[in-house]
Amino acid sequence: MSLTKCEKTETNKYKLEFSVDKEIFNAAIGRAYKKAVVNMNVPGFRKGKAPKAIIEKMYGKGVFYEDAINEVLPVAYDAAIKETELKTVGQPEFDVVSADENGVALSAVVYVKPEVEISDYVGIEVKKTVVPVTDEEIDAEIKTVQERNSREIEVEGRAAAIGDVANIDYEGFCDGVAFEGGKGESHPLKLGSNQFIPGFEEKIVGHSIGDKFDVNVTFPEDYHAKELAGKAVVFKTKINSLNIVELPALDDEFAKDVSEFDTFDEYRSDIKDKIQERHDKNADNEVEEQLVNALIEKLKTEIPEPMFVAETENFVRDYDSKLRMQGLDLKTYFKYTGLTLDSMREQFRPQAERQVKTRLALEKIASLEKLEAKEEDISKEYDDIAAQYGVAIDQVKSSIAAEDIAEDMKVKLAMELVKEKAVIVEADAQKKETAEIKEAVEKKVAPKKATTKKTTAKKAEEKAE
Repeated sequence: MSLTKCEKTETNKYKLEFSVDKEIFNAAIGRAYKKAVVNMNVPGFRKGKAPKAIIEKMYGKGVFYEDAINEVLPVAYDAAIKETELKTVGQPEFDVVSADENGVALSAVVYVKPEVEISDYVGIEVKKTVVPVTDEEIDAEIKTVQERNSREIEVEGRAAAIGDVANIDYEGFCDGVAFEGGKGESHPLKLGSNQFIPGFEEKIVGHSIGDKFDVNVTFPEDYHAKELAGKAVVFKTKINSLNIVELPALDDEFAKDVSEFDTFDEYRSDIKDKIQERHDKNADNEVEEQLVNALIEKLKTEIPEPMFVAETENFVRDYDSKLRMQGLDLKTYFKYTGLTLDSMREQFRPQAERQVKTRLALEKIASLEKLEAKEEDISKEYDDIAAQYGVAIDQVKSSIAAEDIAEDMKVKLAMELVKEKAVIVEADAQKKETAEIKEAVEKKVAPKKATTKKTTAKKAEEKAE
């Protein structure tokens, strides 16, 4: 195997020519023959017993060339790339220049990682919005826990009211015909929860246990079952029982039941601290997103298309893996969502482009700053991956090279450096909203509501929401 030509044809694009000598190629042809002959019927010979020369005479000298080329190509290509020392990206485009008993000549069009320039990455100014915790947030979180620890008590002697849990039987009819999915028995329905179509729950109110009655409603125009969208229907309904929801008192006993604290005040204080941690994390994510945006703006390079294509495919594969963990797959997902593989790729493309640009920028910064991963950090990363996926450390090391771990860590170190050197201007959320309202009034536009949004600027985790 030998490299015969390496020619740069465009920016970040090369054409390679390499060959496989006749001994290696003919040996591969022999293996291809042995693999194929077992399924070949040749007149005058038992199945799988026809000599190679007879088969070549019948079907042509090159009958086994394709299989032989497919066998020798990966090794020959890897050897050629190693000789060129090119850092290729994406998938190569192969072609067979010639093939005969004297060997095979091959060509490959490859794309390489681009040259990158970046400057002014130290001292990037970003805004960090500090969002204080409100009593409403604390109360809402405690309310969720309170409802989770509630109990239902059966009531009799009165009609159903909003807030009750009504156990009902029902069957829906459209134009006098029962429709699919419109029947239920002993179904618990909390009145006012808006679980059913608009108007249904309100018409349960006022009826008592044992009552049988009709509920006339109309399905929304945008209802997912098109055969029912906008249709007037009637549900034959019966109330089997009524329960009220009793919430536990918000006192010290409640705190002891749902937490490790002895008093409600301690529990409430802990809830506040945890919410503040989430706010701070969101604020940090916003800062990181701003820094990434700035780095992408400062990046100067020509990125080959295959890098974006490959990263998009990574997103698709990762999403497929997540679906499989939930017992689904892409085929099933496409069936129920109406999406296609191409439309999914289109959705992931902007994220893929951002990921590629971010990594190129951070890799360049790591190189300029001479950042290196320490051995102990690489070992810890292996341990973390093994713990995360519940596999043996040796299995992780056999599937992920230490060099790849080190490269990923250098990218993380570069991001940490950019954050450490950034000029972060903290802003109170309320003051920010007031300023935006003032600006909106002056410009006569609708003001933006002050919010915090959770973002992901990463490498290892993203490698979807």
